[in-house]
Amino acid sequence: MLVDLVGRLDDTLTLAIQGYGWLPNRLRRSPTDVVRTRLLGQTAVALRGPDAVRFFYDERHIRRHGAIPEPLRGTLFGKGAVHSLDGEQHRVRKAMFTALLMGGGFDGLVTRAEAAWDAAARSWSGRPVVLFDETAPVLTSAVCDWAGVPVEPQDTSALAADLIAMVDGFATAGPRHWHARRARGRRERWLAGLVDQVRQGELTVSPGSALAAVVEHRDSDGELLDPRTAAVELLNIIRPTVAVTWFVTFAGHALHRWPEHRDRLRAGDAAFAEAFANEVRRFYPFAPFVGGRAATDLTWQGTAIPAGAIVLLDLYGQNHDSRLWADPYRFDPDRFVGRDIGPFDLVPQGGGDPRTGHRCPGEQITVALLRALAVRLARLDYAVPAQDMDIPLHRIPTRPTSGLLIAVPSASRSTAQLSTR
Repeated sequence: MLVDLVGRLDDTLTLAIQGYGWLPNRLRRSPTDVVRTRLLGQTAVALRGPDAVRFFYDERHIRRHGAIPEPLRGTLFGKGAVHSLDGEQHRVRKAMFTALLMGGGFDGLVTRAEAAWDAAARSWSGRPVVLFDETAPVLTSAVCDWAGVPVEPQDTSALAADLIAMVDGFATAGPRHWHARRARGRRERWLAGLVDQVRQGELTVSPGSALAAVVEHRDSDGELLDPRTAAVELLNIIRPTVAVTWFVTFAGHALHRWPEHRDRLRAGDAAFAEAFANEVRRFYPFAPFVGGRAATDLTWQGTAIPAGAIVLLDLYGQNHDSRLWADPYRFDPDRFVGRDIGPFDLVPQGGGDPRTGHRCPGEQITVALLRALAVRLARLDYAVPAQDMDIPLHRIPTRPTSGLLIAVPSASRSTAQLSTR
C-alpha cells in the first residue's frame, strides 16, 4: 500500500524497490502500452512495443543531449560520450564505432577471447572458481589486445575489476556507485595518458586498431577528440565488451537449470549456438530500460508527452511480452532457430538501426562472444556445488547471487581445448 501511494506522487522509490519489475508492473496495469509517471520529481512517460521502439529511436521525437543523468555519465558512459550526442555530432562520432564494431571486423576479438578462455580454463582444474569473476579477466585481456591497448598480464585482473565496477555501480547509490566513479576516474586518466603518448610519438599503435581510430578521429567540427573524451570513447568500446561477463554467467545459469541444451552446444551446432545466445539475451535481465527526453510536444497512443519530459522505453518488459514471445518466461532457444530478428522486437541492448541511431553498435560482438563462450562452457567438465543462484530483480544490474560457483575436476579435459573450429 505504501509503495502504491508513493508511486502516485513519484515512482523513484518504487523503481528502487521493484527494479526490473517496475515498468512491466506499471504497464501491465495500463490499458495501453504507455504510462505517465514522475521520476526524480520530473514528468516521465514510459512506452513499450515495436511501434514504441520506432517512435523512441526517431530523433525528431527523442533527444539524448541532456537526457542522461549525471550519475550515469559519471559511471557508465562518461562525460561527452557518443550516447549524449544528437544529430550530425552523433552520426559522425557513431560512424567510428560502427566501423570498428560491425561488419565482421571483430573476428579477431572472438578468436582472442576463445584463446584467453582456453588458457584460463586450464588453470581452473582441480579447484572451485566463480564463473563471473573468471570471465571478466578473460574478456578484458581479449578486448584490450584487440583494441591495441597495452596491458601487462599482472594488471589485467585490476583493470577487469574496474570495468566491472563501472557497470555494476551505475544504477545504485552508496558504495557500489562510488566504487564505479573512482574506477572510471582511474581508467580515464590512464587511457588519456595513452592517447597523449600516441600523439606525441612515444607509443606505437597498430593501424586499424580501436586505439588508433579513437586517437585519429575527428568530430563533426573537424577537430580531434581531446584526450579525456578519447579516453571516454575507448572505455565505451572496452567496457561493454567486458560487460558480456553478465551474459556468460547467465549462460552458465541456463545450462545448469536446463542441461538438455548442453549436448547441442557441445556438438557445435552453429545455428543453435546463436539461438541460445539470443535466448539468453532475451530471457535474462540486463538493461531494464533506456531513456531520453521529448524533443518537442508529442503524442503517443493518445497520451500527451510535453517537450523536455523524460521518455523511457521498456526493454525488459518487451523481451517478456507474450504478444511477441510465446510462453515468454520459458527458456527456449529454439524460438530463435530459423527466425529473422527484426530491429524492433528483440531489444536487450536497444532497438533500431545501430548504424544511424542510438542502438548499441556492439550487439553483434555480444552475440559472437556469447555464442563462442557458451559452446566452450558447455564443453567444459564441471560440477555445480550448492550455492545461492537466485537472481534478484530489485538489483540493477543483476546476476546470480553467487556469481555461479563451478568446480572443475583435476582430471578434467575440456573438449573446448581440444576442439577444432
